[in-house]
Amino acid sequence: MIFNSIDFLIFLLTVFLLYWFVFQKNLKLQNLFILTISYFFYCWWNWRFLFLILLYSGLNYVAGILLASYENQQKRKLILVLSCIFSLGLLCVFKYFNFFVDNFLSAFASLGIHLQARTLNIILPVGISFYTFKALSYTIDVYKRKLAPTKDVIAFFCFVGFFPQLLAGPIDRATNLLPQFYIKRTFEYDKIVDGLRQMLWGFFKKVVIADNCATAVNAIFANYETMPASTLVLGAVFFSFQIYGDFSGYSDIAIGTSRLFGFSSMRNFSVPYFSRDIAEFWRRWHISLTSWFRDYLYIPLGGNRGTKYQVIRNTLVIFILCGFWHGANWTFVFWGFINALFFIPLLLLKKNRKNTDTIAQGKILPNIKELFQMGTMFSLTTLAWLFFRADNIGQAFSYIGNIFTKSLIVAPHGSGAKHIVPLLLILVVVEWLQRDKQHALENLKMHISLRWAVYYILIYFICWHVGTRQQFIYFKF
Repeated sequence: MIFNSIDFLIFLLTVFLLYWFVFQKNLKLQNLFILTISYFFYCWWNWRFLFLILLYSGLNYVAGILLASYENQQKRKLILVLSCIFSLGLLCVFKYFNFFVDNFLSAFASLGIHLQARTLNIILPVGISFYTFKALSYTIDVYKRKLAPTKDVIAFFCFVGFFPQLLAGPIDRATNLLPQFYIKRTFEYDKIVDGLRQMLWGFFKKVVIADNCATAVNAIFANYETMPASTLVLGAVFFSFQIYGDFSGYSDIAIGTSRLFGFSSMRNFSVPYFSRDIAEFWRRWHISLTSWFRDYLYIPLGGNRGTKYQVIRNTLVIFILCGFWHGANWTFVFWGFINALFFIPLLLLKKNRKNTDTIAQGKILPNIKELFQMGTMFSLTTLAWLFFRADNIGQAFSYIGNIFTKSLIVAPHGSGAKHIVPLLLILVVVEWLQRDKQHALENLKMHISLRWAVYYILIYFICWHVGTRQQFIYFKF
């Protein structure tokens, strides 16, 4: 079941009532119930994939116990390496095996050597990239002695399989989420209300923004060779908002759902399109993934220490792997490479930490400089997103090439702009006014009647546009 479905709403209401009115008194029962409904939620997609989550959970749980039982550093390192090889090996088989085989055959074919090899008819388990990294964070943190290994097997399996985060994150760290399963949760009205508000905004971003943009984007990309350049520009802009509304909307629903059950998840998006440079954008976009790569790969590689060559190498490695994490296609690799090219000059000039505060803090509107910075950053990001969206690199370059034609000054047609642009303006205005908050509906400072009017308007928009329902983009990653 997906978040934007009646099935999920019925499931959530049932689970919520049972959780707080039947299982509230006992921590072990609470955790066992969470684990049961999390596995039921995942089995709704494909029950066979459940064995994979059990395998990941069991492997990393045992690895944590073994790491605590040895003091010899070589033995501990061997346990860590074997755990990483096994976890990442499974991920590679399910997600990248056919990609490597196809490219291996293509490389030899270009030399005139035609080899025969079989690819596997593998179905990609939904959410595997997310729970793989989630489980690995635990083992690595135990190895680094940042976290004591747990002996509570139910709590650990709950951490890996927690249903709001299971399909597309956030990739919450064990240091944050796991200890919350050790403490009995109590019903807190304010926390639950805030969770519902965040979920409401998440549904708006997904159903109203992302799904409407998706309809237009799909039509434009399918016919981009015959579309005027002005329409292609709109298609690129709409995709930027589609992927933001889709993924940040999922994150808001997941985080809000977690709060309904007494859990606090890490923030995953922080108004990234209001960033003033690409470094700030990556501190605000998919925070759980970018911080994972930073802490577990970039810093161990040397980070921004060392020679310029090493700094450039480390940056390229991180961005390219980040792209490859998203999918087995050269378009994702190239998308990561482009972002690295945007990022490296700031890093070399030591300006990558220049913008760490909230833009136009204490002001209603940005100044001209800030507006120009946001426009430049959004343009660069939108350019990179074209490679992310395209079926192949050739299509992306062809799409970009068709933008720079005389038809750029022609009025766009067939893009749904008259319907979509007003919705985007609502999104931008609300998030701008609430840019210093954890989510757009947090602590709305207005009369209660106006607050409820906002809620009803958002619900109306969601119900009106629910017919355009699309699956979440990140489910395929």
